[in-house]
Amino acid sequence: MRASLILLFVTVCVSSPAEEKPVPGAQVAREAKVEVDGKKVSLRYWQFLPKSYDGKKKFPFMLFLHGAGERGSSLEKVKKWGPPRLVSKKKDFPFVLISPQCPRGTWWKTEELYQLVRHIAGSLKVDSRKMYVTGLSMGGFGSWHLMDRYPGLFAAGVPICGGGKAASARNLVNTPIWAFHGDADGVVKAELSKLMIKAIEKAGGKKAKLTLYPGVGHNSWSKAYANEEVYKWLLSHKASGSPKK
Repeated sequence: MRASLILLFVTVCVSSPAEEKPVPGAQVAREAKVEVDGKKVSLRYWQFLPKSYDGKKKFPFMLFLHGAGERGSSLEKVKKWGPPRLVSKKKDFPFVLISPQCPRGTWWKTEELYQLVRHIAGSLKVDSRKMYVTGLSMGGFGSWHLMDRYPGLFAAGVPICGGGKAASARNLVNTPIWAFHGDADGVVKAELSKLMIKAIEKAGGKKAKLTLYPGVGHNSWSKAYANEEVYKWLLSHKASGSPKK
């Protein structure tokens, strides 16, 4: 179903404005209720706002998707890796960071995540031209799928040790992508990232690249998220217009 049709069937219900009061410089638990085709789903997530967030200036937005090991009902698990872990010490992290949790036994659902992004973009001071997605392992797959499903929604993406749909690589030719993978990954083979980059290039894309870490296994995300150039690279990109639906 195309995004324009999804909007006819999806509504977002959130907690009260008092509960949604911004807390700059902190990472706080939030919940949004989404309804997709008549089914209500609660999305729980961490919301981090930069220390300088004042409700006036618009900030870049980052959606972080965790891996399979962080699924469940304990939101604390989401802080184990990546940006949610980083901001516990880096209060000046320059992004509005949203880190949802995927329920146990399920995978990331693109329509639900899309609605969460819409909600955040509409309720917080977010620069709609500077929205980014990143994730590791299962979240790497989720990142690829979101960029594929909603071309133009994100100004750039950083999928780590994941994979996407090579057959629809044409949807990704205009999105700057910096993928990461360990060449010794025995859980998610590095060939999956290689395949996506080659497919995008074959489709005419020139904005995708891959960094392979020699001798690194599945945990390529620790090195990737510790690289300050990743965040500078993301911020160097702006979306050119409205996302295709």
